[in-house]
This record gives sequence, C-alpha cells and structure tokens, in this order.
Amino acid sequence: MDKKMINFTVGPVQMSKKIRDIGQREIPYFRTEEFSKIMKENEKMICSLAEADDKSKALFLTGSGTSGMEATILNCFSKEDKVLIINGGSFGQRFVDICKVLDIPFYEIKLNYGEILTEQELEKYSDKGISGLLVNAHETSTGILYDMKMISKFCKKNNIFFVVDSISSFIADELSFLDLGIDVMIIGSQKALALPPGLAILILSEKAITRIKNNKVNSLYFDLKIALKDNQNGQTPFTPAVSILLQLHERLKDILEEGIEVERAKIKELKLDFINRIKNLPLKIFSKNASNAMTAIETKNVSAYSIFLVLKDEYNIWVCPNGGELREKIFRVGHIGQLSISDNDKLIEALNDINKRGLL
Repeated sequence: MDKKMINFTVGPVQMSKKIRDIGQREIPYFRTEEFSKIMKENEKMICSLAEADDKSKALFLTGSGTSGMEATILNCFSKEDKVLIINGGSFGQRFVDICKVLDIPFYEIKLNYGEILTEQELEKYSDKGISGLLVNAHETSTGILYDMKMISKFCKKNNIFFVVDSISSFIADELSFLDLGIDVMIIGSQKALALPPGLAILILSEKAITRIKNNKVNSLYFDLKIALKDNQNGQTPFTPAVSILLQLHERLKDILEEGIEVERAKIKELKLDFINRIKNLPLKIFSKNASNAMTAIETKNVSAYSIFLVLKDEYNIWVCPNGGELREKIFRVGHIGQLSISDNDKLIEALNDINKRGLL
C-alpha cells in the first residue's frame, strides 16, 4: 500500500493536498461554539449546493452512505407505508435489503443490469397506494443514471414521498433538491466531495422533518429526532467525524467559490476524454444513460476482474472491480476526485499496452 497509485475508483477517491493536510491536524474538541459555527456553515453550504430551500435541514451522520440509507428508511417509513424501490443493481438491492430488515412493505421494479427505467413501468404503480419511492439516482454498479425528472413527475402526481440516494451523483450530475421535489437526499463524503469515507449527509425537506418527528423508531444512534434537536445548536447527539467535518467545511467553501457548474464540467471533461480514447480498444461502454461520475466498461474477450488486477499490480492504477454476476463482465472507471487529463493519459497508455500484450 506504500506504492504511489492513481485512483480511478468511485470512492474513496484522490483528495487535494489541502484536504489531506486538514486531516493530519490534531483533532479539536467539538462541544464548542467554534465547532457549532462550522457545523451551521456546513449545513448552509451543503443545502445551497443541493439547491434546497430555507425550510430544509441537513444532518451529518458518522457512517458510510449505507448508514444514511438505513437511517432514512427507519425514520421516514413504518409498517403502514408501501414504498416502491427502483432496483437496477447492487445499490437498488441495498434499499430492498434494508426494507426487508426493517419490515417495511415494498414493491420493487426489478430492472436488468443497465436497463433504462420507463414511464410506462412507473405508471403500473399509480394505483397501488404507494407512499414512498426509493431510488439511487446513479446506480453505481452499472453506471446508469436514471431519468430523475421523469421519476419526480411520477412522485409529484401521486403525492409520493421521494427519497434519492445521490451518494455517487451529487455534484457530478445535475440534481436540484427543490426542482425535483426531493424529500430526502442522501450524500456520502468519499465520492465527488473527495473527502475520506465516514460521513453520510441527509438533506431533509419540511415534509421529511414532519415525518421524522411523528415516527417512533427503535433506535438510539439512528433516531433522527435527537439529531434534529441537536442540529439546532450546530451539534450532533454523538461524537461526529470531526476531522472529516472540518475537511468538508473547506471543500464546500472551495466548490461554492469556484461554482458547482465548474466542478461538474471538470468531471464531465474527464469522462468525455476517457470514452473518446477507448473507442479503438476491445471494450464497450455498458450503460447508455451514464453518470458523469464514472463509466462502466464491458470487456469483450477477457475477464473484467483480471483487467482490474493487471492494472493494480503491474501499472499502479486502481479502477473499480464489480461483484456478483458482473464480476467477470464489467470494471468501472471513476472520473471524480483530484484527477486530471494527464492521469487519463496514464490509464489509456496502460490499457493500450495491455491490449498489445494480448491481455485485453
């Protein structure tokens, strides 16, 4: 692990030196006015980037993105609900698994890997008494980016509580909390925010806050009523990921100063540069409607996992392998974090060399 690697995964990603330096500082005590001020500024900035209104709140949980997914379902739904889950891959399945564990009734639109969700498929559930919809804006296992405007329209028409996992799409893709009528937006620290893993962020609509306050949960750590109460004072109920929150503060300031559109354009430029330069290789882009955050690559002749291993072991480059049925079929290339066109050059050079060696 001491080797200098180029990280093309979709999280954790490469971080700037400024952010790494903050993480190396002594961790300050957090039950102070100074830290509360930082937390309130974090909330204001993240809500601004998400295009949420003044009535929205942001909660900061110490945990992975999945902790945010589970906390959302636990606090916003009960056995009286019927939720609809868009399941097009590993992370749609995670919503399914959480609902099973929490005994939340659900319907599931099970899509084939890389399959596009259609309006016709959604409309089949218009008369099913659906009270909530759960979707991963970007299904990271396949690369597909769902048509969020279409899903939003369906939710608005049927008065459905709208939960969006934007963990890998936040910043990388256009997602407006207010315009889409999102009720809970789930964000993770280790994706386009380019911070260490360990922080899940929930942006809550006024409707979500009401649901949380009226719902009784059998949990202490994930009881968001307590988190909302402490949030009023810029605090969390339990010890937070202090260093990551300090890194977040600096990162959000930088994004807002430069403009989220500029950040998104950089990510898109890296993606387009990459896909334009693999056209002559025996590789195929797996998903047509893909996120800017990453590209899922289907191998034609060899095991995708073997390509991951060769890049890692012989070229000091990390890409994302896949799991389950897609393990041997797809590897994924991220375009988020502190990457540059020169990093793309090295990856393309490595892939061309692997091809010349007859390994691609």
